[in-house]
Amino acid sequence: MFVEVAVNLPPVRGTFHYHLSPELVDRVEPGHLVIASFGNRRVQGIVISLSETSPVAETKPIEMLVDPQPVLTSTQLHLAHWMAAETLTPLGECLHLMLPAGLSQQADSEYVLIQPDAETNSKTEEKLINLIKRRGPLRGRQINRAMPRIRWRRSADKLVRRKILNRTSILDPPRVRPRHVRTARLSLPPQVALEMVESIGKPGSKATTRRQSIIQTLVTEGVPVEVTWIYAEANATLADLRKLEAAGLVALSEAEVWRDPIAQLDFTPSKPPPLTSDQRIVWAQVQEALESNRHHSFLLHGVTGSGKTEIYLSAVRECLAQGHGSIILVPEIALTPQTVRRFVARFPGQVGLIHSQLSPGERYDTWRRCRSGDLKVVVGPRSALFTPMPDIGLIVLDEAHDESYKEQGQAPRYHARETALAYSKMLGAVCLLGSATPDIVTMFNTHHGDLEKLTLPKRILGHQKRIRDQATRLGIKPLYEKRSGDVASIDLPPVRIVDMRMELKAGNRSIFSRPLQQSIIETVEAGHQAILFLNRRGTSTFVFCRNCGKAFRCPRCDTSMTYHKNSALLLCHHCGYKRKPPVLCPNCQSTKIKHFGAGTQHVEAELSRLLPQVRTLRWDRDTTRSKGAHDIILAHFASHRADVLVGTQMIAKGLDLPLVTLVGVVSADTGLNLPDYRSAERTFQVLTQVAGRAGRGLLGGKVILQTYQPDHYAIDAASDHDYELFYQSEIRHRETLGYPPYVRLARLLYRHHSQSAVEKETQRIADQIKQRAKNEGLISNLIGPVPCFFHKRRGEHRWHIVIRASDPVRLIPESLPEGWIVDIDPVSLL
Repeated sequence: MFVEVAVNLPPVRGTFHYHLSPELVDRVEPGHLVIASFGNRRVQGIVISLSETSPVAETKPIEMLVDPQPVLTSTQLHLAHWMAAETLTPLGECLHLMLPAGLSQQADSEYVLIQPDAETNSKTEEKLINLIKRRGPLRGRQINRAMPRIRWRRSADKLVRRKILNRTSILDPPRVRPRHVRTARLSLPPQVALEMVESIGKPGSKATTRRQSIIQTLVTEGVPVEVTWIYAEANATLADLRKLEAAGLVALSEAEVWRDPIAQLDFTPSKPPPLTSDQRIVWAQVQEALESNRHHSFLLHGVTGSGKTEIYLSAVRECLAQGHGSIILVPEIALTPQTVRRFVARFPGQVGLIHSQLSPGERYDTWRRCRSGDLKVVVGPRSALFTPMPDIGLIVLDEAHDESYKEQGQAPRYHARETALAYSKMLGAVCLLGSATPDIVTMFNTHHGDLEKLTLPKRILGHQKRIRDQATRLGIKPLYEKRSGDVASIDLPPVRIVDMRMELKAGNRSIFSRPLQQSIIETVEAGHQAILFLNRRGTSTFVFCRNCGKAFRCPRCDTSMTYHKNSALLLCHHCGYKRKPPVLCPNCQSTKIKHFGAGTQHVEAELSRLLPQVRTLRWDRDTTRSKGAHDIILAHFASHRADVLVGTQMIAKGLDLPLVTLVGVVSADTGLNLPDYRSAERTFQVLTQVAGRAGRGLLGGKVILQTYQPDHYAIDAASDHDYELFYQSEIRHRETLGYPPYVRLARLLYRHHSQSAVEKETQRIADQIKQRAKNEGLISNLIGPVPCFFHKRRGEHRWHIVIRASDPVRLIPESLPEGWIVDIDPVSLL
């Protein structure tokens, strides 16, 4: 029996054939994770198919199974093939993307220096030898981290051939495995054990007292108990347990325990409330699709606070009733605690959580429980899409417009939205995309029949009983208490646009307009809360010399460095390079160093200066690096330990905070004029979303939007919560300029430390693309080659080519040299 295997060895493409030894013939299926030899290396691979013949004459044997069960389902294998074709990524990389961290291991090489005094032929060889001489034997990944901007592997090959270095192939075992703990249980009936323990040891001694306490604890629990719990309860030791075991009173054994990230989550079980009339109309269509057991794709377009989550919960309930699993995707880790609580409260014991801030063990155990069908609902960011559930009936993407659903860091550069639509079609499942501000392409697809549009046009305050209970709990008088009917719906918060040009003319040079300052004071004095939004971290966005104009830029990225007051450092937000702020200008020796612009740290500091009595919290990437930080900050603010929350786009998504009656957008123009075709769409989405955080509770609310461009159509539409106005304006621009949805884009980006090499290589590939389009008669348009907006990062120059065509994949060369990045349907051209 032969197997076709995709190996985990980037950038190796294609699949390879092996044979099975007799003991593995009946144990291997498609989807199994195996170990095999590849050249002189041992590698992991995923079995793609089995057959009784092989297209190659000689094959090597599969060495062993990593996991006795398949790690991928047959539909996941199908999905990986689709992703490989769509993203132009090797199949092996798409397959191993679907495995939990720590289970999938790439082969590596260890380099040992044999001739420390050997002569070198290049600077790279010299640096490599000096590094290994200084640190000892190193693996390839360690050298990558030590020499991140140097392509050293070709030099290493030469040094190996000249016997200056020795190279050994290494494949580490999986870093995750099931967790087992020692347990103890009674070997005798409780009463017998209690009587016998008194005869062990001296009466009244400390040892006898401890052992009696152990037996009493086991009698009380009635089930096997972890020994660490016994140690804590009885102040006992392993020696005490061994003594009781020898006497036949206690049996010690090992048991597997699940590492469950939501085991300690506090929640109150809840029941579904009656649906509103709009929700009933939407739910009827979703329920019909679920009952048909056929694929359907929906866009649920509902304003902020319209009850989209209740539709998701109803759909999950229906899936569970049918025995199907559900995947719920959220765009940010920051949203998972709040979302998980709602699902756990409705479906206790059936919900799993997967995201990158969990430990590898927690992710591995949740992954295994989903694979076995023990958990039927999984919640998490885009990686949760690849959870190997045996029978998936529903995939939900909340805030489906969000850019974080697109993988932009490494291959495969897939979009979770498009992947979910394709996956649900393969599964015959329902795919539900929810958003208050759908992206233009998705809305365009609803107009052309590719998606069915569902609408929730009204914001829901809640059912009258819930309103009364919440008012009593918070000690407040509801603004909407006189509304009739069982379910109260409310208007979206009014938005006031403040023209900052007029503020400057009036002599106000603060980052806060006078209306915003006054509103913050009124909000805090009323005992309410406010959110201040600015999509920029740090204290100052750039630092420059007022004498000669020199701006202080990152030497590796050539972008402005941001001043962070808390650490008193200039920091590059692209590569992490940091330095102390200059005292003298290195260009003209002037002391006139000016900090310009505003970030979240500056907003927080300025607010404390203007209104020292106001308690503030900051929520951005700098304050949420540690595990659980999102949940802690949100919990502090929800419990009213702060009056004002200052944050970046994290606060714009899905938060439901009833005491927030004011949202202030410090600068609505951030990002509006970037050279990217989606800059207006991005601005409209984030402004609409952040405005939706106000007035979600019983007290109403308002939004103040500060801008220097009050007449821009994106800002005008956001101030009126008018998606249709924005869509009609934006779609006309897209059609005129030839951008999605009227064409598809492919971005080819090349990086190299040499400027001339970048120009030469990008021009060469551009010429190839033009020639291929001419030969095949394809209509296309090329932008570039030109430098990227961020034209230098981590010491490498960046140029790109953007292809605009109905099928840009056909124009991309099959084989591109090292240094190229291919991004199909990019969400950013910066």
